[in-house]
Amino acid sequence: MNNLNQQQKAAVTEVDSPVLVLAGAGSGKTGVITQKIAYLVNKKQYDPQSIIAVTFTNKAANEMQERLKTMLDAKVVRKLSISTFHRLGLNMLHSDGNAIGLKKGFTIMDQHDSLNALREIIREQNCALEDRTAQNFIATWKNNFIEAKAALAESADDQSRVAALLYADYERLLQACNSVDFDDLISLPVKLLRDHEEVRNKWRGRARHMLIDEYQDTNAAQYEIIRLLVDKFGVLTAVGDDDQSIYSWRGARPENLLNLKTDYPNLKVIKLEQNYRSSQRILRCANAVISHNPHEFEKKLWSDLGVGDELRISVCRHGIDEAEWVIAEIMTRHFQRGTKFGDFAILYRSNFQSRAFEQALREKQIPYSISGGSSFFDKAEIKDMMAYLKLLVNPDDDTAFLRCINTPRREIGPTTLSKLGEHARKRGVTLFAACHDIGLETVITGRALNRLQRFANWMTLTSDNAERGHTMDVIRSLFDDMDYKGWLERQADTPQQAERAIKNVDEFQGWLSRLLVDDEGNDVSLSDAVSRLSLQDMLSRQDEQSTDLQVQLMTFHAAKGLEFPHVFMVGMEEEILPHRNSLDEGALQEERRLAYVGMTRARHTLTFTRARSRQKFGEAMTCEASRFLADLPEDDVVVMGELGTDNTEQSRDTGKQALKGLMDLLAD
Repeated sequence: MNNLNQQQKAAVTEVDSPVLVLAGAGSGKTGVITQKIAYLVNKKQYDPQSIIAVTFTNKAANEMQERLKTMLDAKVVRKLSISTFHRLGLNMLHSDGNAIGLKKGFTIMDQHDSLNALREIIREQNCALEDRTAQNFIATWKNNFIEAKAALAESADDQSRVAALLYADYERLLQACNSVDFDDLISLPVKLLRDHEEVRNKWRGRARHMLIDEYQDTNAAQYEIIRLLVDKFGVLTAVGDDDQSIYSWRGARPENLLNLKTDYPNLKVIKLEQNYRSSQRILRCANAVISHNPHEFEKKLWSDLGVGDELRISVCRHGIDEAEWVIAEIMTRHFQRGTKFGDFAILYRSNFQSRAFEQALREKQIPYSISGGSSFFDKAEIKDMMAYLKLLVNPDDDTAFLRCINTPRREIGPTTLSKLGEHARKRGVTLFAACHDIGLETVITGRALNRLQRFANWMTLTSDNAERGHTMDVIRSLFDDMDYKGWLERQADTPQQAERAIKNVDEFQGWLSRLLVDDEGNDVSLSDAVSRLSLQDMLSRQDEQSTDLQVQLMTFHAAKGLEFPHVFMVGMEEEILPHRNSLDEGALQEERRLAYVGMTRARHTLTFTRARSRQKFGEAMTCEASRFLADLPEDDVVVMGELGTDNTEQSRDTGKQALKGLMDLLAD
């Protein structure tokens, strides 16, 4: 508590009324949340199990837990509920999902499996609608807790009407497979709390104090789950920043911050305006940019970290010149000042902008990392293993069945599978259940029937053994019996590819082995472990870790919540930032918030770059400077390459300086 400023202390110690902590960028909000949890336990004697803290990523939840381990006993930390919204929803469904028809052992369908299911429904219904369009419609409806019947009733055009009909079929499929999708992990708990008073009272009784991080990013369903858990007389701490609301495209509603004043009339608003990250110049410029947006809650970031370097605007001839100049600047600071490559971040509005920078970095042999790279769970061998695990705990999962049945190949062809699927639909059972159906032999005979039944019997026996015996030994035997590693070797194009795949299999099995035992040394059910793995799969892309030895390339959206000593904001041009679509849709305020988020990532230096022309549709098109650059105070900015010259010579000079620095290092 001694390390907190006056406003932070006020946010921590206010426990008698709902609190909105308006936390500016770099104002220490994570410290406030963790200190408040420790305060509730140590000073106010709250039962740790009565405190629920919710955030948006596993990374943020893990960071809170690690900080709390330095303030509270480890056993106390384990009793706290600190998780993502989706993990909280999963816990509620595991506990009380039977009230809305979920059977024990339900599985989570990831985005890929969900898309495949919709694709199959579209094919059967012969609909003229793209699968991803349908998926986006359904996700939006679920995030706004609109069920299929209501979606159909309010459909205003043919496209939305078709999507609503597909939504109904998709929901029937999920129910038949005893599965939920990622969006259900929020929308179904809302239904559970709304429709079942005894469940609502149970969870309300448990939630004595609720803390929500990044409140401005909540969508309608997430807002509703909070409202249902915390009644109007309940106590909560909402931490957010309307200036950092940049996710409207995925349903976030910054107006949820304003709704708190209506839902909780005795709400206290506490502003955290002292920034512990950036120099005064960076904050002055960021404040100047965001001041053009309307504000319900006025705030102004300030810092006592010193004035800092001037912000730079580098005007380059074209996109390649821009990339070469940025990389040359990175090389110079690295070799002359010993700055780690991991201290540099290159931020851009859209992913396509990374290509020129990747090429320049590769040419200079500079290590780099791109946020949003391939996930561990995207690897084919991991998807195979996940499918088998899902089928073991939930035989109703048709998606998992279809992946497993011919992995490795069992000579069960598409004709056989088509007949199996048709028979399953007629009998109203799942594909797995259809394999055991007595009537199956009327449509499938001979070796094909024998192979299907042998597979189904083997999986049933394995599932029983996993429940009764040593689960991990049974799972290892499952993959050994099918010679899965041998199959990977035969499938691989090179020995190195096979070696990597087998290493991933071993890593996954080791991870699963650890998940099957909790912190107290007690066995965890395979069903719970698989649910955790499925959720981890979906969240892993948000939590990719990078090393300190790589230049970081990422979009402004991916950079939110991070900080770097040296930041380059590239492509600062009209139609890039602000994006051309935002001009058409009147979404300029969010684009301005995006620029603000990018600027407030920087600790020591901030550089903007733009090109005078770029290649578009095969020809050079003149580019106009981003309007946000005009908002910057002149006294805090230096412009390079503006007056008819270009940055090619600057890049060459900087490159020569970097080379000289390297030679000097070698000479030493």
